[in-house]
Amino acid sequence: MKAGETLSLEQIGALVEATEPLEFEGKQREEMYEWVTQVLQGQQYRTQGKSGRGLLRGYIGKMTGRSRAQVTRWIARYLEHSEVKEVKHRRHKFPGRFTRADLELLAELDEAHETLSGPATKKILQREFEQYQHAAYERLASISVAHIYNLRRRPRYRERRLNYTKTRAVQVSIGERRKPDPQGRPGYIRFDTVHQGDLDGIQGVYHINAVDEVTQWQVVGSVAAISQAHLEPILQAILAQFPFLIRGFDSDNGSEFINDSVAGLLKRMLIEQTKSRPRRSNDNGLVESKNGAVIRKHMGYGYIEQKHAADIDAFYRRDFNPYLNFHRPCGQPERIRDAQGKEKFVYRRYATPWEILRALESALPQGEHYLKSGLSIESLDRMAQQHSDTESARRMQKAKCQLFLGFRQERKTA
Repeated sequence: MKAGETLSLEQIGALVEATEPLEFEGKQREEMYEWVTQVLQGQQYRTQGKSGRGLLRGYIGKMTGRSRAQVTRWIARYLEHSEVKEVKHRRHKFPGRFTRADLELLAELDEAHETLSGPATKKILQREFEQYQHAAYERLASISVAHIYNLRRRPRYRERRLNYTKTRAVQVSIGERRKPDPQGRPGYIRFDTVHQGDLDGIQGVYHINAVDEVTQWQVVGSVAAISQAHLEPILQAILAQFPFLIRGFDSDNGSEFINDSVAGLLKRMLIEQTKSRPRRSNDNGLVESKNGAVIRKHMGYGYIEQKHAADIDAFYRRDFNPYLNFHRPCGQPERIRDAQGKEKFVYRRYATPWEILRALESALPQGEHYLKSGLSIESLDRMAQQHSDTESARRMQKAKCQLFLGFRQERKTA
């Protein structure tokens, strides 16, 4: 039997025919299982056709002396587990008297009483059912003292004692959870961060994306990390690049924005801070869409080392942000309501952020301004007229190519 797995199918067929009048019987069960496994593996039972499988089935039955039904069960075990092994006998278990709910109830009682002794706990269980008429304690009221200790060793009891209350969210008082209400005025900025990937556990640069809710005026910056030392200067620089007064600062609940440093900065600048509401995934939808349509489109998803953050930020200030705000049209949302009262946004008008801001500024009464001190419509219009949209885009693309070429050259030299 030891060399049976090395025979060919023709040799197996001849052996079965030659020994038809004879009967064989296996010795020990473990040896038999091991031999059947070796035969099925060696003859590649899974790949055999119908005739080959039938031949192997008869061969195993002949050599082991087992019935066809038993051989069929062995083969089924092999197909399921890739080996023929002994099936462990499962002893019959009587249903438990105390349920999962009883274990949890005992855990709650022990938690409230700081786990008293068994006799004291039994007395309390009896009183809960007999004196206070709490039906939930009916089964536990008749428990023995010894079995109380048995139940306390059950996994469900221990889980319940460790997790008897739900995890409470950390309450942070910084920022108010609500949607900003610009009322058609510029200056309510949405903030978000975009990470430029990791490589071998080393983090890449971070992009800070800021978008005005009304005009869609967009300012992008770049930092090596989002720690306090890096973030406060870049936020000051980003806020300074907006041509109008900043009234609101809105972000998600990330710790890079919801912290004492940022809150103190905004308080000094008299800027209101708000943050996204729970279960309101569209609260930050504007800046999230700009993350993909602007930053990811131009900067990609590949890893960029932190040391290039200053070069990227200089490219943003010099070439990218002016292109976005003076030469890149954005869809302007228009809220419409159908006959059933359902509201939706349509985008029929496209304009650059500067065109939207100029229209808002021109509509103000005489003497009122959205623009910061020292800026005027004429000065900003001169900046917009320096280059056409396509010329500005080409200049931006040329600067971007030089920026990425510097990344590649430094990588080669390194």
